[in-house]
Amino acid sequence: MVTPQAVLEELKKVKYPGFNRDIVSFGMVKDIEVGSMGVNIILAPTTAREDVLQQIHDAVTATVRQMPGVAAVEVTVTAPEQPQRRMQQGPTGVPGVTHVIAVASGKGGVGKSTVAVNLALALIGLGKRVGLLDCDVYGPSVPLMLGLKERPKSTEDRRIIPLHKYGLTVISLGLFVEDHTPIIWRGPMINKLLTQFLREVDWGELDYLVLDLPPGTGDAQLTIVQQVPLSGGVIVTTPQDVALLDVKRGITMFQQVKAPVLGVIENMSYHICSGCGERAEIFGHGGGEAMARQFDIPLLGEIPLVRDVREAADAGKPLVLTQPDHPQSQAFRSIAARLVAEVAAHPAQVLPTIH
Repeated sequence: MVTPQAVLEELKKVKYPGFNRDIVSFGMVKDIEVGSMGVNIILAPTTAREDVLQQIHDAVTATVRQMPGVAAVEVTVTAPEQPQRRMQQGPTGVPGVTHVIAVASGKGGVGKSTVAVNLALALIGLGKRVGLLDCDVYGPSVPLMLGLKERPKSTEDRRIIPLHKYGLTVISLGLFVEDHTPIIWRGPMINKLLTQFLREVDWGELDYLVLDLPPGTGDAQLTIVQQVPLSGGVIVTTPQDVALLDVKRGITMFQQVKAPVLGVIENMSYHICSGCGERAEIFGHGGGEAMARQFDIPLLGEIPLVRDVREAADAGKPLVLTQPDHPQSQAFRSIAARLVAEVAAHPAQVLPTIH
């Protein structure tokens, strides 16, 4: 089956009438839906001229129809976007938040959410005011890890009141849906929700807002990192070569939005035997350090693989709080201290803030 990325590449051949630029570079392609019945392309034009819209509609239909594996093509044209709305777009600060830190991973299964939760709590241990935004819409796990079950309320002016646990200010889609409810949403719906979490939540005064990004480097991730000026990004990986290949994508994503990469965290770096205390490098070792050297970014720390962290997360009582002397808790505190130093070493982006 044809992929949305392949369709997008083909659409780069469709020129905007009267220009040498294509409709993709003009930002007209809002969404691409691929299914067994065919391809649906949603366009968001900046003009209301019917002759121009018809030319684009016909060119898009003809271009995509000739692609192998495409059964049918449907082109949906939305209402023209108002110019003043487009002028307002761009990264703007979150009210009351000094630093926004994005925790990302090139792939799933590397323990990114576990790192984000414990890192946020470790920052609180350093005396910082910290918020945590669970941006992983399809697999929101932060409520489970923090033992949160209450639903957020709203103010009279319809702003969302976040929940508070262990000193953290928290918002997650998992707080609004029933357990085990599948999230089957298209890209624009996800982007709208994440924008709402950034703009319509009463975050209060925070030193750090930690964003637990979805795994990978897709449209949702780019939407988030383009919405707000980031103080920096943190990449979570594991030692295996196959995981380290995906680190490059995460680094490239932050580079595209001109956000500094504050460092790499190697999770599941080694295992400590609960019986004998011996260290075993189950997934290999040193991959995170090699990647950090290759891209000239810091290795913020190495986190051991232990059963205790999984049990603590399932119980809603993060290890950093319940066992502060645990080797993994010590690793998180060390990483948090290095992260604060890295943020201080990078000048903040000078961008407009919302009042």
